[in-house]
Amino acid sequence: MDKRKAYEEKFAAQVDGWAAQLAVMKAKAAQATAQAKIEYCEATDELQHKHDGAKKRLQELKASSDDAWEDVKKGADNAWTEVKTAFNKAAAKFK
Repeated sequence: MDKRKAYEEKFAAQVDGWAAQLAVMKAKAAQATAQAKIEYCEATDELQHKHDGAKKRLQELKASSDDAWEDVKKGADNAWTEVKTAFNKAAAKFK
């Protein structure tokens, strides 16, 4: 498998993992008290936005030409770090 394909598959797996984490947080929000529900909803809205951005970056990676791929990958790496940090922060807050 080439490097590009492996990276795309790794990124796709992480995006799927974030989607699963987001679903768990939304389920917890539905069961929370009123104040906690507000906090959960704010956090999950932000995470949904970041997750959507990561999915967009993944599509850009897959659609990019070989010449542009490295540049697109740099942007995807930045998005990955941002989303990962946001998910870790939210997970720690709502344990």
